[in-house]
Amino acid sequence: MSALSAADQEAARAALDGFMTAFNAEDAEAIRTRWYHFPHVRFHSGKVTVMERPEDFHALVWDRKGQSTDWARTAWDYVELIDDGPDKAHFRVQFTRFREDGSAIGSYKSLYIVTFKDGRWAVQARSSWAA
Repeated sequence: MSALSAADQEAARAALDGFMTAFNAEDAEAIRTRWYHFPHVRFHSGKVTVMERPEDFHALVWDRKGQSTDWARTAWDYVELIDDGPDKAHFRVQFTRFREDGSAIGSYKSLYIVTFKDGRWAVQARSSWAA
């Protein structure tokens, strides 16, 4: 049984969609001020990156280097709430990065942790195999 109300589950899930919309728009300010909480932690490529403050945020995929050279957009393949508590929700997700022509660059399974802090739901941690 979920510890979150249906409304809080929806709000936590909406934070993921808001983040994805801002990510695809390359809207760093929206991510920094609305869709992420800080400190923000990312486990990736054998590293742990801690963004202590909003100004520390940078999306490597926006640099369009390496496997992200031809990146145009990213979409959720699935989002599944797997655990929650009064102020935190864990989502098992998979996303795919796409080129402008619609072909897939790659799909990546991840864990996203969304927290309720400062009166809003936002992403606070991520772990994935995406570079």
